[in-house]
Amino acid sequence: MYQFLRKKARKIVLFGFDIVCYYAIAAFFLLMSRATTTPVFAYDVGAFFINATLLIGMMMVYRFILNVYRNVWRYTDTRSYFKMLVADVAGGATAYIIAYFIMKTVSEELYTGLWFFVILTALEALFSLLSRFSYRLLYKHFNKVDADGESRVNVAIVGAGQIGAVLASELASNQRSVYKPIFFVDSDKSKVGGRVAGLPVYNEDMTIFARLAESSIKEIFFAVNRFDTEEAERLYKFYSQSGCKLKVYDMSVRDISEASETEKQRRVIREFSIEDLLFRDPLKINDGKTTSYYTGKTILVTGGGGSIGSELCRQIAKCSPKKLIIVDIYENNAYDIQQELIRNYGDKLDLTVEIASVRDRERLNCIFAAYRPEVVFHAAAHKHVPLMEHSGCEAIKNNVLGTYNTADMAEKYGVQKFILVSTDKAVNPTNIMGASKRLCEMVVQCRTDSNTDFAAVRFGNVLGSNGSVIPLFKRQIANGGPVTITDKRIIRYFMTIPEASQLVMQAGAMAKKGELFVLDMGKPVRIYDLAVNMIRLSGFEPHVDIKIEEVGLRPGEKLFEELLMKTETLDKTENNMIFIERDTPLTRKEVEEKLRILKTAVELARDEIGSKRVKEAIVATVPTFRDPEVINKRAEKSEEMQMVKNS
Repeated sequence: MYQFLRKKARKIVLFGFDIVCYYAIAAFFLLMSRATTTPVFAYDVGAFFINATLLIGMMMVYRFILNVYRNVWRYTDTRSYFKMLVADVAGGATAYIIAYFIMKTVSEELYTGLWFFVILTALEALFSLLSRFSYRLLYKHFNKVDADGESRVNVAIVGAGQIGAVLASELASNQRSVYKPIFFVDSDKSKVGGRVAGLPVYNEDMTIFARLAESSIKEIFFAVNRFDTEEAERLYKFYSQSGCKLKVYDMSVRDISEASETEKQRRVIREFSIEDLLFRDPLKINDGKTTSYYTGKTILVTGGGGSIGSELCRQIAKCSPKKLIIVDIYENNAYDIQQELIRNYGDKLDLTVEIASVRDRERLNCIFAAYRPEVVFHAAAHKHVPLMEHSGCEAIKNNVLGTYNTADMAEKYGVQKFILVSTDKAVNPTNIMGASKRLCEMVVQCRTDSNTDFAAVRFGNVLGSNGSVIPLFKRQIANGGPVTITDKRIIRYFMTIPEASQLVMQAGAMAKKGELFVLDMGKPVRIYDLAVNMIRLSGFEPHVDIKIEEVGLRPGEKLFEELLMKTETLDKTENNMIFIERDTPLTRKEVEEKLRILKTAVELARDEIGSKRVKEAIVATVPTFRDPEVINKRAEKSEEMQMVKNS
């Protein structure tokens, strides 16, 4: 709020300053005109100030139309000066036209003539340019910091264009900046050898690495117009050889389609992110049709405080639902997303949080009876593979029976659509967690005769989610290593949390009867390569500054994950990134029998530590369950491994 008021006050002060100065200039012009005997400058005082007010008013109107007062003048560029000049000239021309056709008609004495508008417009436009330029020079002079200060970090800027020049000027003149720009790097031969913002421009070739070392460059900033997938990959692969930390001078928001006009103009220095390392364009899954489906509906999200669940809540809130109900057993996460949504939407979002477990049928029954949701997203689940391998009973009770309970309530209370959040680990599972999610899919797929439309959405690993390798690698790098991986050969599919959530939402809008939606996630990523890239992004050299150690595959862990069952029929959807797998679903009776076997195993294992009995029940109920050792032995010949080798 303070920053908002501060920015508003700055604009108001500048606006008031311009008005006062313009009237002062007009008064000075009037005095000068009265000192001459030339008839064309013989103005009536009243007519003079009426026309001056019209002129100043129109200039201000055009300045607001062209957002002149949004510029931060100490960092401004030629385009901003030109935009202000255009606004003033357009204002002067419009004022003259109004004066000519209206004032001249009303009274000849009110009309001050063409030269009045030409001269006064020129004087006031000239004053505007000089005042802004003088302010910029004075600011740079009085805020200039000691260029030799030991506390400043030497940086090189890649991109000697307008964006790079603005960044260099900002860093050089900002006394709070910890960065000291040393030189530019650019591949444009017309710029190489020259100077931009007072800094030399060097060629982007292999000799630049020696220059980076000689100048003690610690960080490299990318300030380029086009930072798309292709350019990001090129820049990373070239400059990761430097041993410098890589950062991007980029838009303040990643999704430009959702940015305000102010955000589109604002750039910030950010880390070269993990999302950038995917080297693929972000998937834009949501569309107007998807958004409109959720508008005005009562929507319930189980596991709404988790990584996927909380992002689902954020995306749903944007759709203006009638009501949003968050159900979660972990009160801290539920509280965090509740406060975030209240902060962002206030009274515009009807939001309720219920602390409850999907294991508790009676509690679920109470919640569904009270709120009568129309759409249910079921994201509540235990997802940690090694932990569930040891605590198999909990995976069955929470994942399988929890899904069964929630699906039953959806049917009982006439929910329109029920969408299960699944995982690629459900395909030919080799661990209890993956098998439990495959059983969840069976629970959903068998209900084709229901009045509720059930569907499941399957996707790969989510970047930055709770329990993912990304936060682990970051902590290990911050601690000086080593970075631990289970196996150098291991590969995974990755997507961002917003992508995963949007996929789930679009699948929900398209869902009809028992579909299993799968996203085309592109090529899988080798975890070892991810570790190497993250170490380099942090400004270290892998195996020199920070070691990478293999610790061995964990129980139930695959070298690769599959998204498709391979034997199922794959259908296209209206989104070319989303497909539907159709296999022959089990009947309700068959699924009920599997659940009976699992419940019995859980009951018998109540007083046991470990998952031996549950594992036996899973082998008996999940036909696609595989021994991880058998799967890993044939890993090198898998399609997934071949994709990585050929990339």
